[in-house]
Amino acid sequence: MRAEGPIACQPRPFRVTTEADEAAAKDMPDLVGRDFTAERPGARFVGDITYIHTWAGFIYLATVIDCYSKKVVGWSIADQMRTELVTTALRNAAATSVIEPGAVFHSDRGSVYTSAEYRTLVTDLGMHSSMGRTGVCWDNAMSESFFSALKNEHVYRIVYATKAQARRDVIAYIEGFYNSRRRHSALGYKRPNEVHYGYTQPETAAYESHQSAVRNHRSSPEWESMSMLVRFRCGVPGLRLNDWVSRCRRVTRPSRGLGATSDRGCPDRSCDRLRTFSRPTGPTSDLVRSRSTRVSK
Repeated sequence: MRAEGPIACQPRPFRVTTEADEAAAKDMPDLVGRDFTAERPGARFVGDITYIHTWAGFIYLATVIDCYSKKVVGWSIADQMRTELVTTALRNAAATSVIEPGAVFHSDRGSVYTSAEYRTLVTDLGMHSSMGRTGVCWDNAMSESFFSALKNEHVYRIVYATKAQARRDVIAYIEGFYNSRRRHSALGYKRPNEVHYGYTQPETAAYESHQSAVRNHRSSPEWESMSMLVRFRCGVPGLRLNDWVSRCRRVTRPSRGLGATSDRGCPDRSCDRLRTFSRPTGPTSDLVRSRSTRVSK
């Protein structure tokens, strides 16, 4: 390290800055219990406030972090630490991310989090409030971990002359680096955005892949040859092939007279062969069939 010349980022000591309102928070339970994990996005969130020094004074940053993906789904920056700071952050999270009914929002016992305005907003969003103990940083370790990364990796390496400069720089770190580029060991060294948006993508991607396979399959020479055979044998040259596949058990039969129909397949089983041929096989086909079964139920 001495030969390469890197400079270590040393963490600074933790200082208690929470102004607790014990009377307002006495009935607030700790629903998290230092378990900062979730099975899916939108089920559990943590939030906190930190301050950033500039030559023009302090700015205050409030964040809302999804415990599933470690993504900062909501944030707010202001010159004053008032209730509007945390309500704006939570509203931004609700606007950009899904919040499940009954989701948990965990914070410390700061006066802004115990205010009537903030608790009303949490209730309106269908969430449950959870609070750790006063001055115990481990009870809100995920938020403290993010602030530690923000300051040790970035803020402490820069001197901000103005509040506007600090605001732009912090936003660039959150959206341009932390959410989209920074890898986390707790996520298997994946990025927060990758994990957050990847939760619902496998099924959607498989469905789209299946549809693409169907389109490619039905444009193949083998498909055209089989379709010509069925049109000739069933005597319906003007029938669209896709319509025929969906109704292949009830087609016009010239051999039984004009306009006659049958609920059985073609005598030479051409219908069944084409029906089987029209379904590409593979893992995506199984996923789409299971998805269709769930939807129909």
